[in-house]
Amino acid sequence: MKLHIDVDGRHDTRYNRPTLSSKVRKVLFTASVFAGTCLLLISKFDHPESYSAFSHPQTIAEFQKCSIKTFLDTGLPFLSSASPLPISEFVSRRNSLAKALLQDGMDAFIVEPGYTFKYYANISQPDWEVWEPEERPFLMIVQPINSSTGEITARTRFLAPSFEVERARLLGMPFEEVVEFIPWEEHWNPYSTLLQNWGTSSPSRAHTISNPKVMVDDEIRDFIPRGLSLSGFNVAGLEGEVEKVKQTKTPREVELVRAVNTGTVEAVRAMRKCMYPGLTENEVMNVLDDTLRAAGLEPFFDIVLFDEDASNPHGGTDGSKVLEAETFVLIDVGAHLHGYSSDICRTFFPPFFPEPSSLSCLSPAIKEKLAVWDIVIEAQTQSMHALKSGNTAASVDIAARDVIEKAGYGDAFTHRVGHGIGIKAHESPYLNKGNVNVTLRAGMTFTSEPGVYLVGKFGVRHEDILLVKEEGEPEILTGRRATGPWDP
Repeated sequence: MKLHIDVDGRHDTRYNRPTLSSKVRKVLFTASVFAGTCLLLISKFDHPESYSAFSHPQTIAEFQKCSIKTFLDTGLPFLSSASPLPISEFVSRRNSLAKALLQDGMDAFIVEPGYTFKYYANISQPDWEVWEPEERPFLMIVQPINSSTGEITARTRFLAPSFEVERARLLGMPFEEVVEFIPWEEHWNPYSTLLQNWGTSSPSRAHTISNPKVMVDDEIRDFIPRGLSLSGFNVAGLEGEVEKVKQTKTPREVELVRAVNTGTVEAVRAMRKCMYPGLTENEVMNVLDDTLRAAGLEPFFDIVLFDEDASNPHGGTDGSKVLEAETFVLIDVGAHLHGYSSDICRTFFPPFFPEPSSLSCLSPAIKEKLAVWDIVIEAQTQSMHALKSGNTAASVDIAARDVIEKAGYGDAFTHRVGHGIGIKAHESPYLNKGNVNVTLRAGMTFTSEPGVYLVGKFGVRHEDILLVKEEGEPEILTGRRATGPWDP
């Protein structure tokens, strides 16, 4: 600091050490207090055992016991509306299918054991063949029948190997009448056998149609429609009104989707409360699976990813990454309940990294995680606003994508925003920005799961299940959404 002094009329310039003013001392004192507070907070984040509010397990066995107990202590209220479907539900579905077939100008719908077969007859592929899908076709054929009163109902028959007919009968499929079978011997052509028996005992048709128009499910193995075509059937792929039947959920279906998805979210929340430092991704996955099973939910996939492992949306690493205080945990998990699927995702901090009273002390890396978390939840909010009857499937994706792109992370949102869900976790319609020709209808159920994935850093995804309503905003079928990375 330079001082200018007049000495005997002469101008003298000298250097002098400055003194601290009271204002400067005050600033320094405030800064030192701020720094000390931050150091205290950081030390507590580094040593979570100093937080007496958190009493965490220290072994895997304790972790699992804590997780299951915390989940069961909720009372599992989500199960109150969930019950197996009655036979009448399946009868109604097949009759709706019959009406749709007539609207689409089709003579029948043909499907083999799988998700769609389960939808109409409650038999999955493993129910029929626990070993592997085999080459002998076992097919369900649903035909529309017009009664004398004008009522349209479904006639359902099964094409089965002769030696398997009794086993198929013992499956106990949901029918009010005696189940009809068309048996075929091993040395016969099964598709020609079906054509030869097409009109047999039909209450409305006493003759065989020369080239029946049949629609096949989109998951049917290729050799079956080829065999049908070569035997004289006119085969079409799944589309039109027939496809819409399974897309539109009945009230009973909605309650099952609600129950299994709400329960899956609550299991994640319960498990989170028991997490402790040093857990691996695989250990968290195993305990979460057992927690779900404790309530009667059967997990069928479970993706647990920490920090940079989550920059690949569906993982791919070996599950050995270790949980630390500032780890961002991404869990995407699905389970089954009475044949219906959950598919939810949450991104959060572990419980031994407590939410700070002030964000100013946090590191830039933590601040970036929080910023991205907020961007993704806003993207999900905007997708929900677009998920309305009459809007296109594309509009939902675009609404979420606009938020993320405007925030500067457009290239890091690498997948569609969602998909239909029901018996199968991934069903049509699919919510991507190119799906401009599909219109949303009341009764459809979807995931909304926007995400941002930063390679070498972390990934964030929020996924909830939504029901399209006749009017207004969609209904949330996962209980409630996440409100923050400390309250997923």
